Amino acid sequence: MYCQKCRTPLNTDGSLGSLNPAAFELLISKYTNHSTSKTASDQGATPSTNRPANPSDRRDNYDRTAKHAPSPFYRRSLQGPRSSNQLHQPGLPRGDSGGMSFVMLTESQFGPPTIDSSVPSHPKRKGSQSHEHRQEEGSLSSQVEKATRLFEIVSARSDIDHPICLECTDMLVEMLQKRLTNSTKERDAYIGFVRTLNASLPSQEDIEKAEQSLQESLQAEERAYSQLLALEQEKATLDEELASLEEEARQVDADEQSFWRDRNAFSLTLGEFQTERDALNMRYDHDSQQLERLQRTNVYNDAFCIGHDGYFGTINALRLGRLANPSVEWPEINAAWGQTCLLLSTIADRLNFQFRGYRLRPMGSNSKIDKIEESGPPASDAAVPGRGASKATQLELFSSGDLPLNLPWMHRRFDNGMVAFLECLRQLGQFVETTPVPVASPRRGQTGATAPGLRLPYEIKRDRIGDASIKLGFNQNDETWTRACKYTLTCCKFLLAHASNVASASSNSAAVAAAAVAAADPGRPATGSAAKS
Repeated sequence: MYCQKCRTPLNTDGSLGSLNPAAFELLISKYTNHSTSKTASDQGATPSTNRPANPSDRRDNYDRTAKHAPSPFYRRSLQGPRSSNQLHQPGLPRGDSGGMSFVMLTESQFGPPTIDSSVPSHPKRKGSQSHEHRQEEGSLSSQVEKATRLFEIVSARSDIDHPICLECTDMLVEMLQKRLTNSTKERDAYIGFVRTLNASLPSQEDIEKAEQSLQESLQAEERAYSQLLALEQEKATLDEELASLEEEARQVDADEQSFWRDRNAFSLTLGEFQTERDALNMRYDHDSQQLERLQRTNVYNDAFCIGHDGYFGTINALRLGRLANPSVEWPEINAAWGQTCLLLSTIADRLNFQFRGYRLRPMGSNSKIDKIEESGPPASDAAVPGRGASKATQLELFSSGDLPLNLPWMHRRFDNGMVAFLECLRQLGQFVETTPVPVASPRRGQTGATAPGLRLPYEIKRDRIGDASIKLGFNQNDETWTRACKYTLTCCKFLLAHASNVASASSNSAAVAAAAVAAADPGRPATGSAAKS
């Protein structure tokens, strides 16, 4: 068995096993009679017990044990309210716990049952040993069942689940002592309150004083009532005066409301005019600022921002060049070349220029340049231009920086791509130099005025721009190549400014032409580029 609180294994006293049937029946008679009568009244039949019959030698064992058994000790337990955390035993009535007591076994009874030494022991045969073993098993099961039933009855008749160990019993006794102490204190508090209440009862002298005070209060009430009547009459007179003053105040309020109504109408009209004026001024300022911003806007400079970072030329914050300190990674260099290739292709498209022998392919960090080589046309197609076969060779405008055996001349493919880019830059610069530039602000009546073409700031000859070579050759150092890249970006920025001037001059020319057409024929609607501008 286990303790019902801490689940500790328990050793039951031997007296439970040797309990005679009369004592057992006496202990459980009240519960058995109660449960039997209740079952018979509910079902009309007497339930049958499933317990096994006592063995044949149970009487002899009882007589032998009863001679040497110690005197039993009975203890009555105080009945108290069961706590909410105690579990109800199944099969037992929940509310019938006030009319039964239970047996508490003391430590003096914890011990093995006394065996009469005068009883002779006879050797048993094998068959009789097996029979005795079965009898011992039956006796043990009946003992366990008896103990279990006794504990169930005791638990049903109290607010404690049995069996419990000694430690849990001590804790339970301590808890009951605390409960008793609290109940005693509460009883003493009630007794003190009753005594205080009895001591505070008024005496005859106090009653006389209270009656005298009551008479004085009634006389004061009569005097106050007479004063109240006089004050009410005075209040009626003041109410009449107040009514006349309120009538005058209402007339003044009506006049004031009429004045403020007229004043608010005038303020609203004035506010509408001021709001309309402010809106027109604000719209004018906004349109002026928008016009000024649009006049300063250059989409090419916004898309391709060319500058410098120390010794490096930069395009869109990407450094183009390579030095030992600071070092620039190859992915950044490849991205810068991709932006430069896209810039040159955009300027060529804006100026309607077609490169001879080359075709730019801006592809970001993997940009390329196609070198187109045309072979001689066949005899049958000699008179037809452009019918000859062409061969395109891809030139890379990027490098991974991986050189086997650290040999500088392995940059040959990258060098060929950069040389081809310089050739395209030279062709576009020569085209700009030979093409007249329209004047952005022509004089009155001179809408078609032009200016001579412009030259690139650095001369390009094969692989050299200015005094630096664009190749990463064997005798080429990083500083010279970085300077050549910076010169290249400078020429690109020059061409970018030229394309911006051409675009603004074209738009101004279109605006001047639209104004001239409108002045010549006011009834004709604006069309084409003039209408757009």
